[in-house]
Amino acid sequence: MAGFLDRAKEQAQRGLTQGKQKLDEVQAQRAGSDLLKSLGAAYYAERRGTGSPDATQRALQALESHIATHGDGFLRA
Repeated sequence: MAGFLDRAKEQAQRGLTQGKQKLDEVQAQRAGSDLLKSLGAAYYAERRGTGSPDATQRALQALESHIATHGDGFLRA
């Protein structure tokens, strides 16, 4: 009986770990998408004359930092 409970506990722990990894992945993709949207908005504002090159550069740097940390998988999704 103890062996069964140990296996069940191990399997449950593995499921929790996989769920946490998937959640982290989804959150990173959403954050990347938000940063990409911010870059687009900054660029659009700059082109219309209501934004600044500095704002566009900051948005680009934030996106590049995110890509360096989490990869660029969200660009293909």
